[in-house]
Amino acid sequence: MKDKKLDLLALASIPLLMTLGNSMLIPVLPIIEKEIDITSFQASLIITLYSFMAILFIPIAGYLSDKFGRKKVIIPSLIITAIGGAISALASWLMDDPYWLIIVGRILQGLGAAGAFPVVIPTVGDMFEDEEDVSHGLGIVETSNTFGKVLSPIIGALLALVVWFLPFIFIPVFSVIAILLVAFLVKAPKEKKEKDKQTLKEFFQMIKKVLKEHARWMITVFLIGCINMFVLFGALFHFSELLENDFGYSGVWKGFILAVPLLCLCIASFLTGKKIGNLKKAMKWTIVIGNAIAAVPLIFLQAEKFWLYLILLSAAGVGIGLSLPALDALITESVEKDVRGTVTSLYSSMRFLGVALGPPIIALLMEKEVGWMYILLAALSGVAIVTSFFGIKPEKESKTRSYKY
Repeated sequence: MKDKKLDLLALASIPLLMTLGNSMLIPVLPIIEKEIDITSFQASLIITLYSFMAILFIPIAGYLSDKFGRKKVIIPSLIITAIGGAISALASWLMDDPYWLIIVGRILQGLGAAGAFPVVIPTVGDMFEDEEDVSHGLGIVETSNTFGKVLSPIIGALLALVVWFLPFIFIPVFSVIAILLVAFLVKAPKEKKEKDKQTLKEFFQMIKKVLKEHARWMITVFLIGCINMFVLFGALFHFSELLENDFGYSGVWKGFILAVPLLCLCIASFLTGKKIGNLKKAMKWTIVIGNAIAAVPLIFLQAEKFWLYLILLSAAGVGIGLSLPALDALITESVEKDVRGTVTSLYSSMRFLGVALGPPIIALLMEKEVGWMYILLAALSGVAIVTSFFGIKPEKESKTRSYKY
């Protein structure tokens, strides 16, 4: 682990910088609506199209990383992200009606993001032989991802105070930083010569075999990853609306308050990744307990009480923070390196799906009874508890990939 610290630092910068480049736009969307005269729906597409492009291309990026190598996919993907960010930034700066070019730039950013953060997960798995080191490394990566979410509403709000399109300008800046860190600090693991000879048909046959052998627990992990992100982003979306419309917070203060539950999630992710090691039974029970901790506060959330709402949402954040690194470690450590990129990319796609679906579905439910909305989120966490309890069946604690299926 010690001789890989710089590699891990560079890889952890990718989810941090990618998350900043996307999530910091969320508190700025109302300002963008006014500046370029677009509707709320049009503004939401700036976030949603990014996520859906990532969902579509993540599995392709995973396959390419298995075939040609992780670093050979990550760096071009970051370059595409930087180009997309530059298009959005220049359009915002120089054009009177920049909306559609902003959208083109965001689509390119989503394409680039597909080959950046999702490929980091299998790369960390490739770097270490000891599964305890893999779990620790993945915990750092997940913490970096969450820390980006903590910082993003604050940084986005601060940048927008200078000029509304400054967050767009910083996206290519963040991407270039990540490119330099990966290019100079990450040492690509040696590729097996046999991999280059593997045909596409043989590759898909191997994937089919892996999915058939491990169908139950893999589908369980995919589903829980989607649920966790749906619950997190759905609850945060509603909290953001409450802060501005009901509690009277906006701008930087709103960003700081939104960062509190995410900071709780961040700390929980870091500690979980550090302690979980290679114990697959511990991973299973961490997922079960984490989702239980998330479910209970959601039942009691009340929109009219600010401090109670913040405390309970932060507690739910701790639960999700326990679950996510355990899911990352389970999916990464339980498949062979030759297909690790593709399998983890499918998992990442499901997480992006939760991110993309949470806010719009919650927006529709907000028009109905809010109490039932949180019962639904708690029920989804309950589904995660049940599916993890029955769907994940590690037979023994060892470094062999042994599952009961």
